[in-house]
Amino acid sequence: MDRFDSMRLFVRVVDRRSFTAAAADLGLPRSTATEAIRHLESRLGVRLLERTTRHVAPTLDGEAYYRRCLSLLGDLEDAEGLFRNVQPRGLLRVDAHGLLTRAFVLPRLPEFLTQYPLIDLFIGQGDRLVDLVREGFDCVLRAGEISDSSLIVRKLVSLEKVTCASSAYLAEHGVPHSPDDLAGHRMVGFLSSRTQAVVPMELKVDGQTRRIVLPSRVTVNNSDSMADLGRYGFGLFQGPRYRVKADLESGVLVEVLKDYQPPPTALSALYPHSRQLSPRVRVFLDWVAEIFSKANI
Repeated sequence: MDRFDSMRLFVRVVDRRSFTAAAADLGLPRSTATEAIRHLESRLGVRLLERTTRHVAPTLDGEAYYRRCLSLLGDLEDAEGLFRNVQPRGLLRVDAHGLLTRAFVLPRLPEFLTQYPLIDLFIGQGDRLVDLVREGFDCVLRAGEISDSSLIVRKLVSLEKVTCASSAYLAEHGVPHSPDDLAGHRMVGFLSSRTQAVVPMELKVDGQTRRIVLPSRVTVNNSDSMADLGRYGFGLFQGPRYRVKADLESGVLVEVLKDYQPPPTALSALYPHSRQLSPRVRVFLDWVAEIFSKANI
């Protein structure tokens, strides 16, 4: 294993906090990874990692070496791409919401893989904002406000949102025409993974955003489940229009409070400040940005 390969392995071990996970990411036996890091520490004459049975973490020297490795490996990748016209390659780990992925990314994925035949993809799906570095993701696609200053945010598109409920729920509880009509109504609760609190409904009233939390019999932490509960008549809920478009057209769901539209939410791509933007991440983000610039949402 040459010096640059040893650096790549060391960076992955620090990122993943695990020899086993790092070795699996790079397609190496764990014993090979362990021996390579031992040789690296011996050559440098310093201890780079603190190891326990459950945890791996960089020492102070290891943290300094890690930062230098990130910079050097980023420069190396850029240089190789510039002078050798190297195709972007390697495993790209992306996390995105499931419905968003199925509706917009997966149908176009064959063209991306054809254009970049040396890139392999792992696509994780969920609502929570993953720890990109610790969990080994290169980038994530997320809707909503992002307050993590350790991430670079690239806005892709604004998603129009709607307020709706099932026709059966509205038949029982009445159709609200203004925020003042919401007394006696309930909502489907959605628990934010960031704040651990129920996300308020947002309505534009006289140019200002009013946040309203109604009682909820059922609270979930998955937006697909939230939409399902809305269809089953558990209360009002808000979501991007693309998510409920078919249900609105079929009459399963009914849009309400049209004169008090919720503000749109930004869909963004996020990646860590601490990383050089590798060619495979760069081409993926450019491709995704093009998809959403042409999407009717």
